[in-house]
Amino acid sequence: MNRANDTHGTVRLFVDEPLAAGLMCTLTDAQSHYVGTVMRRRPGDHVFVFNGRDGEWHGEVTAGAKRSVTLRITTQTQPQTITCPIALLFAPLKRARNDLLIEKATELGVTRLQPVLMQHAVATRVNAPRMRATAIEAAEQAHRLDIPVIDPPRSLAETRQLWDPSGILVVCDTPQRATCPPLAQCLTTAPGVTGLMIGPEGGFAAAERDALAACPFVRQAHLGPRILRAETAAIAALAVWQSVCGNGAVG
Repeated sequence: MNRANDTHGTVRLFVDEPLAAGLMCTLTDAQSHYVGTVMRRRPGDHVFVFNGRDGEWHGEVTAGAKRSVTLRITTQTQPQTITCPIALLFAPLKRARNDLLIEKATELGVTRLQPVLMQHAVATRVNAPRMRATAIEAAEQAHRLDIPVIDPPRSLAETRQLWDPSGILVVCDTPQRATCPPLAQCLTTAPGVTGLMIGPEGGFAAAERDALAACPFVRQAHLGPRILRAETAAIAALAVWQSVCGNGAVG
């Protein structure tokens, strides 16, 4: 497992268990192998753990084996913060490019990942467990205190129907659209943005553009004069959002 932690040997893990002083936490087989065999942590050593709900904590290794490492939760190192909500809606990509999109979107603070099935998408299926594992590793690396929610793939029609109309969805399209402002300008003039949509590799179909334009909660924006790959567009859009709207956390 190529687990992404920093070069100083810090071990930081996402666990799906309650965290509070005095509680015990048993790591998964893969995490135990990483902690005990790869990083050579022994009883008395500490690792950082978080679960997306209770902040970040020190966990003291109390027992270790190749497939079973147990931690005693000791001291909270960071309280849980409220993350500014931003969803990334995207057409599924092929494996390596999809991995890159999930990784970088997580690092840039996205709170929800929504695959949307579109006419010109290069993939029609997603590997949800792989997406979650990629998001978890990226959150560990980025020192996030939570991981993004990953929704199941939906059609564009279903996505439109389920969207909360109280939040603005910005559709990132090509700059050739006559009334399409730059994304930074759109974010500045349209407060309440809670989602960014990136088109598929082949671009939005005309019917998809029309359907989105008909939604009162949709705004259109562009990312500059060049045609970007979908994963590049997602990274660029989230970087602009983070620059204009803050660092992704409130409170």
